[in-house]
Amino acid sequence: MTKPNGNFKTDSNIPVKRVYNKKDLAKYDGRHDEEPGKYPFTRGLYPNMYRERVWTMRQYSGFGSAEETNKRFKFLLDHGQTGLSLAFDLPTQTGRDSDDSQSEGEVGRTGVAISSIKDMMTCFAGIPLDKVSTSMTINSTASTLLSLYITVAESQSVSPDQLRGTTQNDILKEYIARNTYIYPPKPSMRIIGDMIEYCSKKVPQWYPISISGYHMREAGCNAIQELAFTFSNAIEYIETCTARGMKVDDFAPRLSFFFCCTMEFFEEIAKFRAARRIYARIMKERFRAKDPKSMHLRFHVQTSGESLTAQQVDNNIVRVTTEALAAVLGGCQSLHTNSRDEALALPTEESVKVALRTQQIIASETGVIKTVDPTAGSFYIERLTSRIEDEVKRYLKKIDRMGGAMIAVERGFFQEEIRNNAYQLKKEIDENKRVIVGVNKYQDAQDVEPKLNKIDQQIENRQIARLKELKSSRDRTKVDHALSQLQKAAEKGENLMPHIINSVKSYSTLGEISSTLRTVFGKYEPKVSF
Repeated sequence: MTKPNGNFKTDSNIPVKRVYNKKDLAKYDGRHDEEPGKYPFTRGLYPNMYRERVWTMRQYSGFGSAEETNKRFKFLLDHGQTGLSLAFDLPTQTGRDSDDSQSEGEVGRTGVAISSIKDMMTCFAGIPLDKVSTSMTINSTASTLLSLYITVAESQSVSPDQLRGTTQNDILKEYIARNTYIYPPKPSMRIIGDMIEYCSKKVPQWYPISISGYHMREAGCNAIQELAFTFSNAIEYIETCTARGMKVDDFAPRLSFFFCCTMEFFEEIAKFRAARRIYARIMKERFRAKDPKSMHLRFHVQTSGESLTAQQVDNNIVRVTTEALAAVLGGCQSLHTNSRDEALALPTEESVKVALRTQQIIASETGVIKTVDPTAGSFYIERLTSRIEDEVKRYLKKIDRMGGAMIAVERGFFQEEIRNNAYQLKKEIDENKRVIVGVNKYQDAQDVEPKLNKIDQQIENRQIARLKELKSSRDRTKVDHALSQLQKAAEKGENLMPHIINSVKSYSTLGEISSTLRTVFGKYEPKVSF
């Protein structure tokens, strides 16, 4: 991007010189000489990185009914995907059953509708849960979805300690950028603490939280803000756990992260390198972690949905490829590549396959996996890496002075910062200072819309009918007893996970569990600002 006076800068407003040399690294001399796999892990978490094992290729799936999602999962596994990633519809995300009046028109639209254990059983029918890793993009109702997953696994004779995967479960970024919250921040943080504590003891291979910069980036923040806000939220979660008496090395190795990768190619590579270094130092210096695994920043990357255009959708294949390559050069552990048609609808099977093949081509044909951290030593990359680290530290100090992420959220600090940056981005596009090919330059007179994936209204009707049948045929006494025990546990401050698991086994629905907790915790009402 270029300023009107001809000066260049990155998307995070870092000035870019015409050329860089060793003088630009004088302040940071020696940092780029470190070995991969050693603290502070700038060059990668592991000594051999992708030479030993390529990243997990995890395509985001889930739409319509549990039956359709099951078919899409099997399609992707048959075509070489190595991990499942499950999207849920808005009713499921916000704790409402499919037959709730407020769910009308949204059932199965942005992801799969899951209201009960029967839906979850159907979703994973024929998929051995001891053989796959599953990521679930779910936050307010993450405890219920994990409980459903554990119950499905047990029906397959798979014990909780065999399960591998991740629940997103990052409620702070929901208040900041995404808005699928239910309860106020404090009880929501308690539920997250319950999950982390429970998983550390019962589901040890599971990542109970994926602390997410992705959604804040998609809402409009820049690369520096993405890291700063994500790490300030991480600090809040870690402090929530240590305040319970948990030792940091007992749970930190199972914390994971989720970042966005946009089109600012070199800045994104530098961002991921800086992120590992910043997090390692936070864990060692602030939380006194001793286990090197507690200092590992394990992160999933998704290419930027915001960068996709509804115009000339085939151009999106190029955008996704560029972003995916930056994520790989930056050393991600798992990667999702968006499909070309996602600016218009949920992707078709054809588009999903192209997105998956994009990752496979990068891994198999480009040669980028042959050496670890191939961009290291570049004057520009090293300068950007260190500059991003410095700027993130400034933000973290500012948030600390406010009293931490929770208070910053309540004050609307993150939200305001994101709004301001998003406004600037939009203004630059409108004024043609930022070129988006096919949108404000190189437009086509007539753009051809591709064949889109459309959700049949009958899916919602069938889902509601199945749910009503379940509710009428189950043992209502068992349901009421389980929900009563859940409510008492919430009031007493007990760990809620065993009670939620018991509730789903009794055929309580997701909406009933959420409603029970809402009676104790209340409902979050955000402050409105303009």
